Amino acid sequence: MDRAGPEPLGRTVEAVVVRWEHVQRGDGPAALRVRHRLAALSEHAVDLLVVTGRSARRVEATLAPALGPGTRWVWPTRSGRPFVSGPDGPEPLAGVAPGPPARAVGAFLDDLHGRGVGPGLVLLVPGRRDAELRAAGAAGRCATVPAAGPPEVLALLDEQLRRRAHRRVPTVDDDPAWTVTAPAGLARRAVDALFGLATGGVGTRGAAEEHPGAAPTVLAAGVYRGDGADQELRPLPVWTGLEVGGPAVAEEDRRLDLRTGVLLREERGAAVPLRTLRLAHAERPGVVALRAEAAHDRRHPGAAQRVPLGERATSSGHGRRRFARAGDDALDAAVVAAVQRRGRDGDVGTVERIARYATGRRPPPLAEVVADVDAAEHHGFDRLLRDQRAAWARRWEEIDVRIPDDPALQRALRFCLFHLWGLASGAHGGSGELAIGARGTSGRGYRGHVFWDADVFVVPALAAIDPDASRAAVRHRLARLPAARELARRRGHAGARFPWESGARGEDVTPATGLLGARPVVIRTGELEEHVTADVAWSAVHHAEWCREPQFLLGPARPLLVETARYWASRCRVDDEGRAHLDHVIGPDEYHEDVDDDAYTNILARWNLRAAADVADRAGVVHDEATRWRDLAGRLVDGLDPATGCHAQFRGYPARQTVALTGRLRPPVAADVVLGHAGVERTQVIKQPDVLMAHHLVPAEAGPSSLLPDLDLYGPRTAHGSSLSPGIAAAVAARAGRTDEALELLRTCVALDLEDLTGTVVSGLHVAAMGAAWQAVLTGFAGVRVEHGALHLAPRLPAAWSTVEVRFRALGRRLRVQVDADTTTVTTDLPVTVRYDGGPPARVTASATFPRTPDACGRPA
Repeated sequence: MDRAGPEPLGRTVEAVVVRWEHVQRGDGPAALRVRHRLAALSEHAVDLLVVTGRSARRVEATLAPALGPGTRWVWPTRSGRPFVSGPDGPEPLAGVAPGPPARAVGAFLDDLHGRGVGPGLVLLVPGRRDAELRAAGAAGRCATVPAAGPPEVLALLDEQLRRRAHRRVPTVDDDPAWTVTAPAGLARRAVDALFGLATGGVGTRGAAEEHPGAAPTVLAAGVYRGDGADQELRPLPVWTGLEVGGPAVAEEDRRLDLRTGVLLREERGAAVPLRTLRLAHAERPGVVALRAEAAHDRRHPGAAQRVPLGERATSSGHGRRRFARAGDDALDAAVVAAVQRRGRDGDVGTVERIARYATGRRPPPLAEVVADVDAAEHHGFDRLLRDQRAAWARRWEEIDVRIPDDPALQRALRFCLFHLWGLASGAHGGSGELAIGARGTSGRGYRGHVFWDADVFVVPALAAIDPDASRAAVRHRLARLPAARELARRRGHAGARFPWESGARGEDVTPATGLLGARPVVIRTGELEEHVTADVAWSAVHHAEWCREPQFLLGPARPLLVETARYWASRCRVDDEGRAHLDHVIGPDEYHEDVDDDAYTNILARWNLRAAADVADRAGVVHDEATRWRDLAGRLVDGLDPATGCHAQFRGYPARQTVALTGRLRPPVAADVVLGHAGVERTQVIKQPDVLMAHHLVPAEAGPSSLLPDLDLYGPRTAHGSSLSPGIAAAVAARAGRTDEALELLRTCVALDLEDLTGTVVSGLHVAAMGAAWQAVLTGFAGVRVEHGALHLAPRLPAAWSTVEVRFRALGRRLRVQVDADTTTVTTDLPVTVRYDGGPPARVTASATFPRTPDACGRPA
């Protein structure tokens, strides 16, 4: 506790509730001072509720001179509707009728909740005998501090003003549905990745401010250094560093507030604890802000007088400002500007810092970045925080998942959505592109190279969250089409072949060797794992269809479809019987290398040929090629055995050794590490659901009738040795009605990061697994698909859930689907065509409810 006293006085609140009659009682000058304190709090972006039984107009006439124009404040009244004061004068607060104080406080909390302020951040000040207001506080879980009269109210308000004036660290609302804390026993550097924040394509790990650790703290999407396989994400100047003296922090709490996008860190046990709060702004891409406080004598002499911007950057500055530029050329550069203020509140020293990062092919000039950070500072930290909370509240109103029967899983899925939002948040910026590395901007795992993860795991998730971001990710691939053409040419083929690991300019940066456990191995994925070419084409088509942008497919994305089809046409071998083959490949199951006719690769290549032919026809070009592509697609084998209804994963797969996945091989497990590279090659154990992935992406091409046989065959043989595996397996199992199995797979998927199941989170979060988890809920359990401009629904609930609700974007609409035991309700902001469980199309203009049948439940309704 600090000198401000016990809770709730020893913290900063975001809203205050007082009764007007209570303020007016007693000494007139004290009441006047209270009114002026309210005015000052409103200038610090604090929301105010003044409860009164008098006429709202009369109270306004008394308060308005003190509060001034442009202030937002609200009060209820029994003689008229509640009013909100704004720049244009008082306006009725919609949906709130006059009534007792409890109703007024409830309405106020609802209004605050819509702007990201939870009841734990509200201070309610009733009179000693004000039972109504005290009851309202208890019902709303407000912090309640009774006061006898204006002097006591004045002391409470002065405490809040003092905390604001001296830049004390705010707090978060400890709502368990939205707050993530560090799991016990997790390594500090893994926790750093979990608690990262991102905006404008720039991510900051949640590392301690006084010792950020060995891992780079700040990274930007697509900003690299080095060449070839050594190319890696460039560490950027660090904005969070603090010099804190005294003993090292032994125990601490870190709380990531998913609802408002802020990270709070608090030292435990100290008389005056070290506390920090940081945010990456949701509405100002690239703007980050920090407040910190500690005992004043813990700072080294001169500490925090400068803004630390890292050793690798060239920096300059004067006074409170610092500027830096990292990188030598326009493509890989970042420009940073930062400003800070120091303060002291008794024995508490404080620091406030605001920075602005700009990256991209042509970062803006330094003067523009400095102007942005100056504007953010002028706006003020309190208002930045208020705007941040409101922006995230709007996000969660549009995009969310709600599973009342499983709050832990609900929070884990929100954690996934939170970090996917971080990827999307303004990352497309001025360049119009978004590079999605294997670990996003949370770490340098895989050196930040772009894999197929971006195209088939993250892009579909972003399309349902932020269509601008998914379009930017596809544009990133489009801009690297020339490099893909060059790679195909060097391999002796036509068209465009995308590299397995892509660097800044789209060049192949796949390393030639690596480690399997502690043993060096040859890496052949760069040479043989070619399905990424079809995956890139699939992501472009998926974005265009899901987001209802046909012109994007016929315009900017058409060369991508055409060039990838040309690659497959030149890559296929046609045998003497007229059948087409793809020899010497590696499928998503990387346990088996250099195989022929991998089912996933062939099915996706076949889809690619047909999709390109369709686009060419619609665009009215390359008719002869389109005919050849369709003919070749019809000849391309896929390993389907009509007798069993199963696809052979590759030619010769059925002859491999069957191994039971039990004991030390119990999934999820890196079976190649346990059995060795050669050992796992001899078995039918697979790394991830190779064939099932085809069912997930292109169900019509894979053949719906083979889904259940393929699940029966490959489910027991999948080791889930890749983070990409459990989420997609969950989506496919849910779609097939095996919902309880799907639920367990989904739990594994979300635990990969939150529990660090593989011990690799230190290198960054598995953003593809997060995208897969969201797809499992949206397309699996909620059964959402988009086809031919219509929303298709076929929901499947596991036995443990009585309901699930998903909020998402599709077809240019903001949609909400709630699945209950007996009904499914669709809500939309614009008219949309819905086909429910294969039924006839229905036009939904606002909301419609469809009865569920036993077949549509995955279990009896």
